[in-house]
Amino acid sequence: MTLLIRIALAILFLDELVVGFWNQVFPRSFYDHFPTVTLTPPFSEHYARDFGGATLGLALLLGIALVKPRAVFTIPAAAAYSVFAVPHFFFHLSHLAHATVGQAVFLTTANAVVALLGLAVIVLTLIRDARPRQRGVTMIER
Repeated sequence: MTLLIRIALAILFLDELVVGFWNQVFPRSFYDHFPTVTLTPPFSEHYARDFGGATLGLALLLGIALVKPRAVFTIPAAAAYSVFAVPHFFFHLSHLAHATVGQAVFLTTANAVVALLGLAVIVLTLIRDARPRQRGVTMIER
């Protein structure tokens, strides 16, 4: 179970790290080259850098949870990520008017997968930690 949690956290961590770094350091490049971002103009360096910084903050939390996949880290990190990812999914789902079919499929699929991964980390952690303690292993050691 911990392996599944770590895989999900690794995917989310890498996603947030790449998106956050790119947006924070090269906001105009992110706007011009990240798929479908130009569907929601206009460009604002201020918002791009703020989003990049916040995304890097989420990456930090996810990275800590990845290294130490204890409930005390995984649940808050995944919850913080989900507070962003679930509304983000619904925003894009309701703003597909100017997207091509390919863009719409990409946006919907990619955003659904990462939103569900954040929620899955919470559920998997709760399931893992609800198991009876075996062979003297405590919840803190998991």
